[in-house]
Amino acid sequence: MRKQFETQLEELNLMIIKMGALCETAIARAIRALLNQDTALALQVVEGDKEINHYEKEIENMCLKLLLQQQPVANDLRTISAALKMITDMERIGDQAEDIAEIVTKADLSSKINSIHIKEMAMSAIKMVNNSIDAFVKRDLELAKEVILSDDIVDEAFMIIRKELVTLIREDPDSPSLAIDILMIAKYLERIGDHATNIAEWVEFAITGNHKEES
Repeated sequence: MRKQFETQLEELNLMIIKMGALCETAIARAIRALLNQDTALALQVVEGDKEINHYEKEIENMCLKLLLQQQPVANDLRTISAALKMITDMERIGDQAEDIAEIVTKADLSSKINSIHIKEMAMSAIKMVNNSIDAFVKRDLELAKEVILSDDIVDEAFMIIRKELVTLIREDPDSPSLAIDILMIAKYLERIGDHATNIAEWVEFAITGNHKEES
């Protein structure tokens, strides 16, 4: 019985890895579409969000099956509970990538985007997502803590971009609509960082039994 349970837990891990990879790909493609004004790639991101949503439902069903059909001990129960919380944040990461892609399909930001530190902010956010998923799969508490601390880097990048956009509007009075779109993209990236932080905090809960909200 225990062997079957461990096999199902491993399957759960693999599904989370796949969902995480889809989220990472979605963000990377959305940013590449943004930097290159590639609307076809942006549309792929929008379409790909359906697969992320599908994985959320599949993982949720797997978690509920493990809870109902098995009798997990405390450590396993924390792992399954954390997975249920994590996939909500992962699904929202996919939504944020889709939001960025949708802006690309509606606005040409190519004349201004490369003068703003969006790429650097995006790389930091993608790294946070990647590391948060790795921390869960590897049960790596230190990596989870590193992700939580990295949120400050993404938040600082958002402040830098906001200042850059103020300068942009001041120097080019005809660019406010572009600046608003870029600010929205930066806000979506900031939220992605927040969701990665949430995932890392649930990883910490799965390993230690402690969660930030309870401390």
